[in-house]
Amino acid sequence: MGRTVYVNGEYLPEEEAKVSVFDRGFLMADAVYEVTSVLGGRLIDFPGHLRRLARSLGELEMARPMDDAAIEAMHRELVARNALVDGMVYMQVTRGAADRDFVYPVGATPTVVAFTQAKPMEDTVGARDGIKVVTMPDIRWGRRDIKTVQLLAPSMCKMAAKKVGKDDAWLVEDGFVTEGTSNNAWIVTKDGRIVTRDLSERILHGITRAAVIEYAAAAQMKVEERAFTVEEAKAAAEAFMTAASAFVTPVVEIDGVALGDGRPGPVARRLRELYLAESKKRAV
Repeated sequence: MGRTVYVNGEYLPEEEAKVSVFDRGFLMADAVYEVTSVLGGRLIDFPGHLRRLARSLGELEMARPMDDAAIEAMHRELVARNALVDGMVYMQVTRGAADRDFVYPVGATPTVVAFTQAKPMEDTVGARDGIKVVTMPDIRWGRRDIKTVQLLAPSMCKMAAKKVGKDDAWLVEDGFVTEGTSNNAWIVTKDGRIVTRDLSERILHGITRAAVIEYAAAAQMKVEERAFTVEEAKAAAEAFMTAASAFVTPVVEIDGVALGDGRPGPVARRLRELYLAESKKRAV
């Protein structure tokens, strides 16, 4: 039996779900999205995802299609209808359908689509063994702080990494790491400082990133928000990435250079434990 998905106020079998061929999300990538993890049937970091969705819509001058209570109710209904225990809920909002034009249409009704994906979230190969990344130029557009559906560039970079036998790519601009293809990048210096890129239009303002900074500070761990170079990353004691769909995942190799002993380090492991424990307490 297939999934039940949400399209513009209706819960439908996935094979019956349809949007207009004139939808600007399809024609122009004029759309934003959020992915919320689900553990034990509960939503992780959901208030943060709601805030970022509102910010993305505002940056694109796009109308809010639903209030926060309605969005939460829709997420809960999808989790229930699909009997989702562990996995994710994907939500996308487009500017709506209109005749193709570069100028924003006036009065278009936003399109809202959401669906679930069931998958293991806690016990993963990446969490156990770490992942290997390669660096490559950051070819994405300049407003990476807006969570749009313009994902072709990161998809190309991730595929390039897969073709050389690695798990992901860390993207580089002006000699500094911006982030991963779908995650925020972190290193741990040899004297124990945890470093991640500072917020700007150059990176996505990760919800998991913000939570990890909060939990690390509460655990008396020192976090620095600043840019770091590829060379600094390769010389680090540890590295890891954060994302809603991967939590805290160790990085054990960068451009063929093993970090530490080539296995997940103690800081990344501890932060993953902290994140999961605290996020489960706050799940809704």
